[in-house]
Amino acid sequence: MTFLNIIKTFSNDEDGAVTVDWVVLTAAVVGLGIAVLSSVTTGTKGVTQNISSYLNTITVDKAF
Repeated sequence: MTFLNIIKTFSNDEDGAVTVDWVVLTAAVVGLGIAVLSSVTTGTKGVTQNISSYLNTITVDKAF
């Protein structure tokens, strides 16, 4: 086999194409998950600070 035939055979081989597709899809899902997580995290920081300040102002009577 000549070098040119080896290259043609290699370029026509599609055995690893499914693996590449899954890697790309997995990377996209992970990227979207990180984007959603970062936006949710910034949104909940303000809410948790408000809840914390509210709970710190409440007084609880120890006697019934």
